[in-house]
Amino acid sequence: MTLTSDILEGLNPEQKEAVESIDGPLLIIAGPGSGKTRVITHRIAHLVRDYGVSPYRILSMTFTNKAAREMRDRLERLVGPRSESLTVGTFHSFCARFLRREGEPVGLSSSFSIYDADDQLSLIKQSLQLADLDPKQNPPQAIRSVISRAKSVMMDSRGLSQHGQSYFEEVSARVYHHYEELLSRNNAVDFDDLLMKSVQLLQEQPAVRERYQQRYQYLMVDEFQDTNVAQYRLAGLLTGTEQNICVVGDPDQSIYSWRSADIRNILSFQSDYPQAKTINLEQNYRSTSNILEAAQKLISVNGIRLEKGLFTENGKGEPVVVHEAYDEQEEAGFTIGEIERLVRQERIKPGDCAVMYRVNAQSRALEEACLHRGMKYRLVGGVRFYQRREVKDLMAYLNLLQNPLDEVNLTRVIGVPPRGIGAKSMQDLARWAREQNVSLISAMQQIAAARSQGQPSPVPLTTRASNAIGDFADMVEGLVQSVTQVPIVDLIDQVLDDTGLRRFIQNSDDRPDERWENILEFRETAQEFNAEDPGDGLASLLEKVSLVADVDNYEDSAESLTLITLHQAKGLEFPVVFIVGLEEGLLPHSRSMDSEEQLEEERRLCYVGITRAQRRLYLLRAFRRGFMGNSGPTLSSRFLREIPADLIAPAKQDQTRARGSTPLARTPLTNAAAAPVPVREVPSIGDLVRHSTFGEGVVMECLAASGDHEVTVHFKGEVGIKRLLLSFAPLEKIDG
Repeated sequence: MTLTSDILEGLNPEQKEAVESIDGPLLIIAGPGSGKTRVITHRIAHLVRDYGVSPYRILSMTFTNKAAREMRDRLERLVGPRSESLTVGTFHSFCARFLRREGEPVGLSSSFSIYDADDQLSLIKQSLQLADLDPKQNPPQAIRSVISRAKSVMMDSRGLSQHGQSYFEEVSARVYHHYEELLSRNNAVDFDDLLMKSVQLLQEQPAVRERYQQRYQYLMVDEFQDTNVAQYRLAGLLTGTEQNICVVGDPDQSIYSWRSADIRNILSFQSDYPQAKTINLEQNYRSTSNILEAAQKLISVNGIRLEKGLFTENGKGEPVVVHEAYDEQEEAGFTIGEIERLVRQERIKPGDCAVMYRVNAQSRALEEACLHRGMKYRLVGGVRFYQRREVKDLMAYLNLLQNPLDEVNLTRVIGVPPRGIGAKSMQDLARWAREQNVSLISAMQQIAAARSQGQPSPVPLTTRASNAIGDFADMVEGLVQSVTQVPIVDLIDQVLDDTGLRRFIQNSDDRPDERWENILEFRETAQEFNAEDPGDGLASLLEKVSLVADVDNYEDSAESLTLITLHQAKGLEFPVVFIVGLEEGLLPHSRSMDSEEQLEEERRLCYVGITRAQRRLYLLRAFRRGFMGNSGPTLSSRFLREIPADLIAPAKQDQTRARGSTPLARTPLTNAAAAPVPVREVPSIGDLVRHSTFGEGVVMECLAASGDHEVTVHFKGEVGIKRLLLSFAPLEKIDG
């Protein structure tokens, strides 16, 4: 079949082969920057325009709303209005829509709530009480992680109880049991339930499964290396007898095992689908050859991978710059100073640059350096917009209107603004509701009904509390009636007025203007949603908002430097990338040291960071770092040593004056062998020492030299790096 010219245009031979491979299972191993989104969208366009497949019959799933949005935009350009009939979205958004339509067999009504991390913790704390367990001895966040991992492998509380590997997992299983019951009582699901219940429904309801297999004749899954057991089963259950499933991914970029992603899914795809065709996309369109070669040399150390040979026609480019700083402050100072130099001398924009790090805590020194130098920056993964208190309060009201059984959100808003309903009154009300086997909102409605008939409250409460609860129930009932009668934006305005939330925020002593601006921003989001999907209602808006991730809101800005974790940087690219904190215990993280599999994942994480860079790459480490309340010497990351020296250049002298440091050649950071000088007088690498003239510094290297020791020390301030003979320049060791 002949491809339409604009679908074929610009594709390399491997990309073209992938686009033209239509029938049967297909595995596309897509290296970083190899144009996988282009291949996926052009393959869909080929199915629609040249192969005659109805867009209604195609399902494409990925992991972020940002990636799904980019796919939809490209498909709209390729196939026009027909793209509206395609199903393109994240796993979680697909499952949410699926369960709203089909969820009754698994105990869900179409108005179910989707609980975020805070809501889950609230229920887990309640579950701990029901299980008579102390939250101090059994941290709710740790229990939530155990439950999440269990759900990702399709294990309910009974399964966790039977197969738990530790006492804490047995305890978590008890909490899990109560947690499941509370979710059911609230007509709610958490993020893991969206997947687990969808798989459960498809497994247990053959008619539903066959209907969806017949509808979706072609299935595509992006970032397949990041799928967990539930997602893998979901894809298999949606695949019909013709097995027209195409998965795209790269084992070398599998970095989410802590979120239960299972690299074995992509590694075993060919054995699970014996007829599968495999195509490697190996031409990199993003990075220079120096950057790409550094990445390949690093990742080649891993044993768990599928071999591929990446190449680029972008030219050699600049060498990878390695800078070794005294501490995290100097590391940050060098980084921001170098960005300023690039802006000044090479017309690089701040928005072209990203600083990446292993853990969020590393951003502090970088933020301080940005503020000190007046550098605009944006912190990806700070307090998320939808987690801000006033926005969450408004969303809690909207969730309650959509799902009146949602007691987590009811409990949140009952006192916002304060309305004279105290904690004891709520406890008494909740106890009565449990005894009567009714929901909390039903108990409130009974109080309101009794009052309207001149009868005493059926719940033993004070008159003041009964009146306040009755008023609240009447208000909620009136707003619920508006849900289907007025546009979403008008409903939001009504909620703000009827609940008193508008007045409460605007009269607040705590940043009222800023908080009200956030409310207006949410209102604008609702207005845009209504304009894009006028037929969708409140449930769809809340679903969309609840499934937003930090990176989904990422937009390019020429004026602002990006500060971002390596995990969050997946899927992004920047002309200039700085990776800071390349030290043992940080990158790779200390938690990975006892497991070869986890160490390989840390190496993949570093690989992902390196391959975000288009033109320039900087790798940084500090000789001393304050981390997790401790401050002390560090060891250079093994990942630095795994990159060939001929690809690396030290920072130039005029680039490294962030705190007066001098250039550092790349030297082996190993301890010297024993020498004639007494061992107790010979410093070790990483020791903090004092010199009578040069002041304090960190030992970088110590070499035996003709009966003496030559010690390389990185001194603070303008002194920088000095090489000293111990016999002429005695050093005093300082307890660090």
